[in-house]
Amino acid sequence: MGERLSLEPCGHRSGIPGPPPPHRSHCAYPPAFTTTGTHAINKTTFGDLGLGPAITDTLAQLGYEEPTPIQAEAIPPLLEGRDLLGNAATGTGKTAAFALPLLQAVPGIGTGTTPRVLVLVPTRELAMQVSEAMHKYGRALGARVLPIYGGQPIYRQIKALERGVDVVVATPGRARDHIARGTLDLDDVRAVVLDEADEMLDMGFAEDISEILESVPGERQTLLFSATMPPRIRSIANSHLTDPVRVQIDDSPAPGDAPRVRQTAYVVQRAYKPAALVRVLDAESPTAALVFCRTRVEVEQLVDTLNGRGHRAEGLHGGLTQEQRDRVMGRLRSGKSDLLIATDVAARGLDVDQLTHVINFDVPSAPAAYVHRIGRVGRAGREGVAITLAEPREHRMLKNIERVTGQQVPQQSLPTVADLRARQMEVTTATIREEIVEGDLDHFRVVVEQLADEFDVLDIAAAAVKLAHQASSGGRDDEEEIPEARVRDERPHRERGGAPQSGRRGHKGPHQPAPEGMTRIFVSAGRIAGIRPQDLVGAIANEAKIKGREIGAIQITDRFSLVDVPAADAEKVIAALRGGSLKGRKVNVRRERPRT
Repeated sequence: MGERLSLEPCGHRSGIPGPPPPHRSHCAYPPAFTTTGTHAINKTTFGDLGLGPAITDTLAQLGYEEPTPIQAEAIPPLLEGRDLLGNAATGTGKTAAFALPLLQAVPGIGTGTTPRVLVLVPTRELAMQVSEAMHKYGRALGARVLPIYGGQPIYRQIKALERGVDVVVATPGRARDHIARGTLDLDDVRAVVLDEADEMLDMGFAEDISEILESVPGERQTLLFSATMPPRIRSIANSHLTDPVRVQIDDSPAPGDAPRVRQTAYVVQRAYKPAALVRVLDAESPTAALVFCRTRVEVEQLVDTLNGRGHRAEGLHGGLTQEQRDRVMGRLRSGKSDLLIATDVAARGLDVDQLTHVINFDVPSAPAAYVHRIGRVGRAGREGVAITLAEPREHRMLKNIERVTGQQVPQQSLPTVADLRARQMEVTTATIREEIVEGDLDHFRVVVEQLADEFDVLDIAAAAVKLAHQASSGGRDDEEEIPEARVRDERPHRERGGAPQSGRRGHKGPHQPAPEGMTRIFVSAGRIAGIRPQDLVGAIANEAKIKGREIGAIQITDRFSLVDVPAADAEKVIAALRGGSLKGRKVNVRRERPRT
């Protein structure tokens, strides 16, 4: 993967395992340094890295198959008690890189009453993410993990601290508040992690970090992870890390490596990603597609979901035998299946001629992994499509891929229900056209002639089209709109600087005028009637034949709703909704009356 690694120790502890000496001497800014000669670079399993059965069994249950580069290089020295300076981009697996060895090696996990590990992170979102991951990794060890951050009642956090925790994952501001109150006891902390340190400094947490580190015992293991290494990070490393191992991972692909395929990304909330994948597959109609997942558990879940929706999906992951793998690939190459759901490990070296689409169910952990994945299509001059489903928190990872590869990955809105139905109708129309051109319809003309004595020929043709359309679309009429996921401002909000601004679309107050070019319409049904934004979008898109993306802000109150629609289509929307029903009931629809 292109790691830049060297072997130049700072020399204070000469690689001796165990905690740092009583006097914490500090080296100059450490040179690039990875693991010593006792750790081979080409590790292939988590067990090879020195992790015990309690951890490796948990990872197997979670479906993790192989360490990422930073995990392979960081875990062995951390198990030895070394301080570590990690230089790697967001999304490369840093959380597991520090969580797994600390959960195993720090004494007292699962048995003490005060925290043994303190993890400092820049944002509340990351605090929740890291806390959830460490809870999963440490479940077999009985690890108790608590996130503490602003915006949550502090008394609830105090109660949890009083009950006893092993790991605290905190934003600096809230950690400092607890220390000042005397509710966060750091006397037994044996390891401190500064995660995304450059981000914390950018947000103005330098003073908070310094004060917190002064409150932690000097006899500790200190880890610092940062995507960049500006002078301020070097200063912290010099002041607070002792003889650190430095792990620097460069997963950048070589210039020009990125294949020339049509690339698209959709930003989707995590809970809606399976539905979004089904929507994308239905809209794209690939000849054959390869869907990449991070874990074998995810692979198996998606195979069940897709097969339940009428697709022909097969799973490929490290848990399969060679015989099973060969059988899966045979069905794909023969056309008996058209979707392959796979992990990166299982898909290495995969080359299938009929693949037209690659879909990243998650944003890959490194740009090189992204290039490797989408390189499965677009070969030998053939056209290919690469689609990525990104969660809002993965937006920065997507931007990093664009920066490193030098290619844009345009972000688009997911196809709406109306878009999908229009696409399905196009497929039906094309299929019927092909049948007409092909001919050989004499056998069916007899049926038409018989029916023509009773019905209009156009009605007969429409009924036949309806049947053909239902057969080709799987008869699915239960599609619901997938809520739009909004990407937050690139600069995270500092929790002590005031309430964050809402970034949600469609919550304007009724007293604000509609935007230029839009007209606000009043619908006499709201929350009490069970009305949701997707109900309004679906009704307008289906009845008035307007694309969902053209519909503007939506506000739903208890008894009525307000919707912004293009001014040119306002009367058409009003007439369509008056003539139909919403959630099974007739509604009054009109333009919103101007307020005086």
